[in-house]
Amino acid sequence: MNDSRKKAGFLGCVLGCSIWAAMLTPSFAGDSFWGKVTEVRSADNVVLDNGKARFEVRLVGVIVPREGRLAGEAKDFVSRLVLGKNARVRMESKSKDTMIGELITDDPEIGFKDVGLELVRNGMARKAPEYSDKYGDLARAEREAREARRGVWAPAQPR
Repeated sequence: MNDSRKKAGFLGCVLGCSIWAAMLTPSFAGDSFWGKVTEVRSADNVVLDNGKARFEVRLVGVIVPREGRLAGEAKDFVSRLVLGKNARVRMESKSKDTMIGELITDDPEIGFKDVGLELVRNGMARKAPEYSDKYGDLARAEREAREARRGVWAPAQPR
């Protein structure tokens, strides 16, 4: 075997091993990926399909109502924003089966929107107290919703 064939074989082996190692490497915070939202399980939990795999995605930094009218409204709100549409996830962390991160819309009509931030801004979620949003966007959105008495901040309705 001549030197150029040996070198090509070696480089092919190195490239193959590198690709294999990259596939085994875990995802890290800040990684992002695109896909289509195929299911909205709750206001803070969706399924994103990137064509190769389906990922459960939980929105980071927000607490959504789990029961009642507002829980249904919040889920409907998220469905209108992303169901059947392309979106991007910017990962914060990953649990065993779930990606945890920001879900960003990618819609020609509404543009790019952070779904968690929109939930908080519309009073359909609260900022998780332990979550430190880098630029204070969630805290500002929560303050705005509280002052406008939207959603979870609205006065209780008499029965």
